Amino acid sequence: MLLPATSRPMPEPIPQPELLRSLGRLVRGLSALFWGLPLSLVVCFHTAMAREQFFRFYGFLPPLVVTGLLAYGLWQLGDFQKQERVWRTALDRARVLSLVNFGLSPFLDWWNKVPSNAFFTISVLTLVCSAVLFLGSLNLVLARLGAMLPDEALRVETRQFTSLNVNLLGFTLVMVLIYIGASRLPTLPPWLTVIVIVVERASPWFLVILVLLPLAMTMAMLWKTKQVIFENVFGAEP
Repeated sequence: MLLPATSRPMPEPIPQPELLRSLGRLVRGLSALFWGLPLSLVVCFHTAMAREQFFRFYGFLPPLVVTGLLAYGLWQLGDFQKQERVWRTALDRARVLSLVNFGLSPFLDWWNKVPSNAFFTISVLTLVCSAVLFLGSLNLVLARLGAMLPDEALRVETRQFTSLNVNLLGFTLVMVLIYIGASRLPTLPPWLTVIVIVVERASPWFLVILVLLPLAMTMAMLWKTKQVIFENVFGAEP
């Protein structure tokens, strides 16, 4: 026998303290990602190049710390909206890539010390591809997160920036794979030789447009998302 509408059991609401704790972890995770992204780029680059005495002295520890900070930030996001399957799928994908980056980061120092080692070279190239995929997956995480927050402007911005960043990063990954494959071939067709020369000579500009631009826009989305949480949930500025 069906119960009257007034007597049907209602789903239990999330306790307020638990909701506030999950939002607090969400804000901490966004902050860790915001600061971890530029630190990871700077530290990993200098570790691979070994231009600073600091990175030579500490070896592989600095890249482990900064990539671990990114993994920590993503794990802090996991307590928010655990029942949302699409959100959890995007978050888990980014988590896996963050662990791959964390595990491969020591090879930057080892490759710098022994650049002729083929295994170290392959590991560093794998780390580069994984880092590009990680930044793209992080954009998808922010897009899913923005869709769950009560701010229409944030939803529109995250959709637009995510689409642009994913396209730029996809093009970057294709160029990296073409360059890696072409550099391993003994002879190249003329059109491929032109691409390799352009990439080598214009690499600083490619870095600015194809890597730093998506990185900057991702950081802007992280900050904007944290600001929306503070304004709409806690009623304060970050």
